[in-house]
Amino acid sequence: MKLIRYLLAFFLPPIGVFMTYGVSTTLFINILLTFLAWLPGAIHGVWAVAKYEEKLKREVY
Repeated sequence: MKLIRYLLAFFLPPIGVFMTYGVSTTLFINILLTFLAWLPGAIHGVWAVAKYEEKLKREVY
């Protein structure tokens, strides 16, 4: 599932962020960045998914 989220965050940034965070401010920021240009949206999407995964790892340990 993690790989799918990363791929979607890169190729379809709002979908990947939505799958990770749901409807949130992170999603709206990503939609705005994606409308401005695809690359900033993709970078933000991958970054957001990576931060979410990092947070999950910290909560487990």
